[in-house]
Amino acid sequence: MNNNRMDLWQVAVLAIAFIAAIAFSSLPVSAERLEVTDDFGRTVTLHGVPERIIALSPTNTEILFAIGAGDRVVGVTEYCNYPEEAEELPLIGGVSTVSIEKVVALEPDLVLGCALNGKETVVRLTELNLTVVSLNPENINEILDDIVLVGQLTGEEKNAASLVADMEQRLEEIKHKTRDVKRSTVAHITWHDPIWVAGGGTVQDELIEIAGGENVFSDKKDWATVSLEEFIDRNPDVIIVSVGHGVAGMKPYDYILSEERLEVVNAVKNDRVHTINADIASRAGPRIVNATEIVYECLLESFDDTGTHTPEPAGFEAVLTIAGLLTVLCFLKRRSRRNKN
Repeated sequence: MNNNRMDLWQVAVLAIAFIAAIAFSSLPVSAERLEVTDDFGRTVTLHGVPERIIALSPTNTEILFAIGAGDRVVGVTEYCNYPEEAEELPLIGGVSTVSIEKVVALEPDLVLGCALNGKETVVRLTELNLTVVSLNPENINEILDDIVLVGQLTGEEKNAASLVADMEQRLEEIKHKTRDVKRSTVAHITWHDPIWVAGGGTVQDELIEIAGGENVFSDKKDWATVSLEEFIDRNPDVIIVSVGHGVAGMKPYDYILSEERLEVVNAVKNDRVHTINADIASRAGPRIVNATEIVYECLLESFDDTGTHTPEPAGFEAVLTIAGLLTVLCFLKRRSRRNKN
């Protein structure tokens, strides 16, 4: 009898210990040492969860706020205008004109940089014993990957994973809708003098494809300039114009509609010239899915009627959710392997 009681007591103690281990393993450990590899192959070590973060690009600011770390951001660039709370934070200069003195004065635990900051800025901040992790995603998968990374850096892994799963599900929904559509040719421009277009290898080229279009300038590398004659010769069915960025305003859009020589282009003739907020379309962060959805809406009327509305099978949303979660796990494993290497 006593032996039975002892066995039950031992089982109970072990069960409690097991549950406690699981519970405490999910809590952030302030003294934990985290080693990561950023998008430029730099190995960076963090000691504890950062409480003071500086974002050196609008994209980084958006990521931090989107995963719930916005209350720890103590400095941003003069271009960080989203969300609204970011506009109330101290400024450390522009993206390519970072003030080293202002960054140091804010005493950050983590500086989240980008390619446009320049190598000199990163080197100098590192020499001053600041922890700098730089992001440079080149496609949508890498954007999702970087969101997971920022979640790891800030102790917001769960929020980052949830955000990525939602983004992936929304992208899969668009892919499903555009699977059988007749694809129209699309030109995405950001300026008109000269005409700047999104070429192959850009995130904008990828989102055009996901949204159901075919980038008419996909043979160009990255962002490129084209002559008016070449633009007319390519004759896009749909034109997407980035507006509102910096001093550009509506100028590129107004140019497309007012330039008489462009009246022969299909997009102009058929009233299929659309605008998109430049901040949403150009920032490699959470709102890139919003940009994809906007482009999809712009292309809707150009789709072939037989392929516009693809019926969704029962349980399709559940399948997308599972796919999104699996994607997050893949990102976590990939990032883990990168850190080990």
